[in-house]
Amino acid sequence: MAGGGTGGHVMPLLAVAEELRRRGHEPHFVGTRSGFEARLVPARGFPIEYVEVSGFQGAGMQSKFRLLWQLPSSVLASLSLIGRLGFGACFSLGGYVAAPPVIASLLRGVPLVVMEPNAMPGLVNRVFGRYAKKALLGFEAARSHFAREAVELSGLPVREEFFGIGPRTRGAVFQVFVTGGSQGSQTINRAVRELWPLLAAQPGLRVKLVHQCGRREEEALREAFAESGFAGQFEYELSAFVDDMPAAFAAADLIICRAGAGTVGELMAAGRPAVLVPYPFAADDHQTRNAQAMVAAEAGMMLADRDCNGAALFRLLSESIENGAGLARMGANARALSRPGAAARAADILEELAA
Repeated sequence: MAGGGTGGHVMPLLAVAEELRRRGHEPHFVGTRSGFEARLVPARGFPIEYVEVSGFQGAGMQSKFRLLWQLPSSVLASLSLIGRLGFGACFSLGGYVAAPPVIASLLRGVPLVVMEPNAMPGLVNRVFGRYAKKALLGFEAARSHFAREAVELSGLPVREEFFGIGPRTRGAVFQVFVTGGSQGSQTINRAVRELWPLLAAQPGLRVKLVHQCGRREEEALREAFAESGFAGQFEYELSAFVDDMPAAFAAADLIICRAGAGTVGELMAAGRPAVLVPYPFAADDHQTRNAQAMVAAEAGMMLADRDCNGAALFRLLSESIENGAGLARMGANARALSRPGAAARAADILEELAA
């Protein structure tokens, strides 16, 4: 299981690994000590080997030289691991962490399966994905980067609870879930703060904001709202984290969020309309490509990070409230893009190739 660094890479790998383990196989991870995998993988009871490797895209010259120094030894370590444990297949989510085990697998003749969750594949999948026996994609737009005969639109592994979310019935209060991801988003947090006085000036709008802001800004936002005098003029719930994301999605009429592959996959599975604010510094600007794909399918709205402010959010909220039928159609279009069973499909393919 090759990949890591971010939760968006680790969580799909874990979903497939858990499916493989249920079938009696022994998934083994390769990652770094600094990525999310170092915490999440051992917590799920999977073995993990660590390699030293740094990012390349967007990195300074010092980091790039460090990668050139690290890569040969990390590939050798991965070759040694393959020799010791005799893996039947390599499953890669891409990212710089995946490069050493993917290179080693290709050198050893171990069948490679890549999963590309974004509309614009990352560098590792673009370079090595052409040698994959199978390329499992989340977006049709990524197809041209892989061998035609290897491509399959499988979707991204998403927790089953999201697929169980039913259509939302509008109530008297329009509920909006705002999330900037586990770390929060300074841009989105600032825009929500600018939104407060606009909502307070329109008490007839009946809006409830459920805002997941990340740990860094929670205290400052909580104090600012308490001092604003807006409490009681509209409903506002603030938290650093949300433990039950499926429940938060289920209760929302509209979601405001970034456009990472994991979040977009959850929107599709839940069938929820969203305002997507792509993170502008993501590698290859892949979040913008994800959001554009959703907009092209009339399954979401896109708001550029530079344009994300209170006035823009207020306009989109007002339009969404007025156009209930359009919002419901957007949610239905999002659900139509979802593909249940992605983890099971990946496990099927890995079993076939390993055999």
